[in-house]
Amino acid sequence: MLAKQQNAIARMPPPMADPAHYDLIVIGSGPGGYVGAIRAAQLGMKVCCIERDKLGGVCLNWGCIPTKALLHNAELYAEAILHGEQWGFEIRPDAVKVNWEKVIGRSRAITGQLNAGIAFLFKKNKIDHVAGHAKIVAGKTAAGPCKVEVRASTGTYYKGSGEGATKTLTADRVLIATGAAPKQLPFAPTDGKTVISSYEAMNLPTRPASMVVIGSGAIGMEFAYFYNAFGTKVTVVEMVDRILPIEDDDISAAALKAFAAQGMEFRTGTSVKAIEKTAKGAKVTLYKVANEKETETLEVETVLVAIGVGARHDGLFDPSLGIRISDSGPNKGHIATDYRDKAEPSYQTSVPGIYAIGDVIGPPWLAHVSSEEAVACVERMKGHHTLGVDYASIPGCTYCNPQIASIGLTEREAKAKGLKFKVGKYPFKSHGKAIAVGATTGLVKVITSDPHGEILGAHIFGEDASELVGEMGLAKRLEATIEDLISTVHAHPTMHEALKEAALAAEGRAIHG
Repeated sequence: MLAKQQNAIARMPPPMADPAHYDLIVIGSGPGGYVGAIRAAQLGMKVCCIERDKLGGVCLNWGCIPTKALLHNAELYAEAILHGEQWGFEIRPDAVKVNWEKVIGRSRAITGQLNAGIAFLFKKNKIDHVAGHAKIVAGKTAAGPCKVEVRASTGTYYKGSGEGATKTLTADRVLIATGAAPKQLPFAPTDGKTVISSYEAMNLPTRPASMVVIGSGAIGMEFAYFYNAFGTKVTVVEMVDRILPIEDDDISAAALKAFAAQGMEFRTGTSVKAIEKTAKGAKVTLYKVANEKETETLEVETVLVAIGVGARHDGLFDPSLGIRISDSGPNKGHIATDYRDKAEPSYQTSVPGIYAIGDVIGPPWLAHVSSEEAVACVERMKGHHTLGVDYASIPGCTYCNPQIASIGLTEREAKAKGLKFKVGKYPFKSHGKAIAVGATTGLVKVITSDPHGEILGAHIFGEDASELVGEMGLAKRLEATIEDLISTVHAHPTMHEALKEAALAAEGRAIHG
């Protein structure tokens, strides 16, 4: 009798899996979230991605991609107006009509196309997409899995449920990839019209006649270039004594000179004391950091605040969860993980089963870093060996024209570390391809260890800098020496030859410089 019962049980179908339970729930669909979700699905995990806004996150919708579309428009316009005569084109500013609505519309259309692309990738990889606001209410314990509540908005995932309805999903693990949001000035929060952030700067209905840009990092400089190219009078305000503060000093100096020649105005070593809204825009009161009594007031139509970003985790955690947030240093306000403490970090937070990657855990706030961290994180979840992220070799790019790109140590940082090093610099004004395409502004600078020739850093200001830096990234990753770079045959005529020329200069063997 017992044998018959056992045989009957064996023939019974297995219990149905809980459709609301996943191997991994990813919160956020930006370049960290969607890449992590896809890689997890490739590794055989049942994956759900929760996104409260459009697929693609800030990068695709309000950052990397749409800004590059706008900047390309600006480059085309500036080339036609400023340099058309050099190419034999008779183009006058009064003969060129700018359709501002189409300039902005093209950027927004591109985001829509890429939104659909991520939706297709989710479907292809059998990833469930849940639209709504996530709240993590429990981590993994002996008693049960991680729990995530999703509050829906009308017309999204929960049909007919209405605003505020919730559903609980469970998972063995949760990966937070919610990114970052622009910081605001405490005395002048953004209003979306007069005082704006990068979000509104991408979508202004009309081009302002004048603008103050507060902050000269990548975001500030890209928008300063864009609006200046189309005729806005732009003044860039920067607290430190140079623009592009994280870049090498030689690059910062060359960039300031070049962009000033394009018509931008700069106030370095300067901070903002007050912003007073007026009928025509705003009065911005500035003061010198070295002497607060030295003030200046600018009257402009629009103020763009580009002073950095902060972690986005508002409303994400139930208070009982007790997840640790960093309270000091550059990671202050970001979710604490082990990414700076271990050679092979798991990216786990202080709560078991909950992981975090990308901008929400701290600098560098770069889309490509988020993607690499996501891949390393989910592969390590599955027990795979992965080389992970080499944080000493992260390329950074600013997409003005000319572009700025860098990797590794600046000369300033090499000195601070007490390293022995050599420097090689090569100006584009001497470069054949640069002369041919009319892009002679800028330089390449390489920093190598002495005497072994290890490539410590590379810094590029000029045409195609964001493309050229890839070669230096590969060289650093493969631990190539300066001699390896010199002995690599570069095609002629190309901009890439400038990298070899700078390497030759570091060894005192420059040919064309």
